[in-house]
Amino acid sequence: MFTPLLIVVICLALVFDYTNGFHDAANSIATIVSTKVLTPFQAVMWAAFFNFLVYFFTREYKVADTVSKIVLAHYVTLHVILAGLVAAISWNLITWWFGIPSSSSHTLIGGFAGAGITNAMYMGSNGLKAVNMHYILPILAYIVLAPLIGLLISYAVTIIVLYIGKNSRPSIADRWFRRLQLISSAALSFAHGGNDAQKVMGILYVSLFTANIIKVGAAMPNWIPLACYSAIALGTMSGGWKIVKTMGSRITKITPVEGFCAETAAAITLFFTQKFGIPVSTTHTTTGAIIGVGLTKRLSAVRWGLTINIFWAWVITIPVSAVIAGLIFVLLRAVA
Repeated sequence: MFTPLLIVVICLALVFDYTNGFHDAANSIATIVSTKVLTPFQAVMWAAFFNFLVYFFTREYKVADTVSKIVLAHYVTLHVILAGLVAAISWNLITWWFGIPSSSSHTLIGGFAGAGITNAMYMGSNGLKAVNMHYILPILAYIVLAPLIGLLISYAVTIIVLYIGKNSRPSIADRWFRRLQLISSAALSFAHGGNDAQKVMGILYVSLFTANIIKVGAAMPNWIPLACYSAIALGTMSGGWKIVKTMGSRITKITPVEGFCAETAAAITLFFTQKFGIPVSTTHTTTGAIIGVGLTKRLSAVRWGLTINIFWAWVITIPVSAVIAGLIFVLLRAVA
């Protein structure tokens, strides 16, 4: 039975998915807007369309399965999930307000884990026993690996593309890569939708079996993917313009050919990690790819001061989200 608490959890999960979309819209549209291939309005509509299109092509939900198992089922309650979602939404809004391209994926994971750890402590257990290390350790590793992989692929793709087009007239190359950026941006938006929407699918799935609506291991209800892809697409349509500015111009100056290379590299990385069910950060991956493009020009082409600030935001996202979720869980227990 869908209790009022479960309905609140479902609604908040979709609200988070919406904030994920407008927070992470910058990942898909920053370069295509900064190179003026599309206007901001055209870009968000383009990205939102491909965010949702992935619904018709995805039948495996490996990332969702990983997220659903981050906290061991024994320590999961609807209050744990609720606390994690409130913390994740709060951190998304805070970082969006200050234009910081932090990870929506990691704030959701940190919030869920933090609430689970707090619940385990209330139950008299070692809090860390609530966390499934088999799944959380690869996620932590990819905080470093995802941007590094994006950087290396982006660097390699840019060098190859520049070599192939070295004898091309700049005006002709610019015109062609403006067209190609439409394809690379579409691929990145498709990968973003497929990767990030699945994280909320995992939360909704664990909510349903926690509430005894479905059994553990049951097939995911069809309404969950439809709702999640719709919510993230609507969020992308709203755009996160402060983060777009940071990603699109403040890290390094981007040309159409560089935008194409960065988007292509980020999309390749996301498709690879999604295949293996690793819930990486689209933000981390795209930022790494943009830095990789900047490095092909010269080391000083990248604004390292800003990049270091972004890196620290990545580092603190999971622990801050976990602490906020823990505090919210304590509050919920006090008033429940």
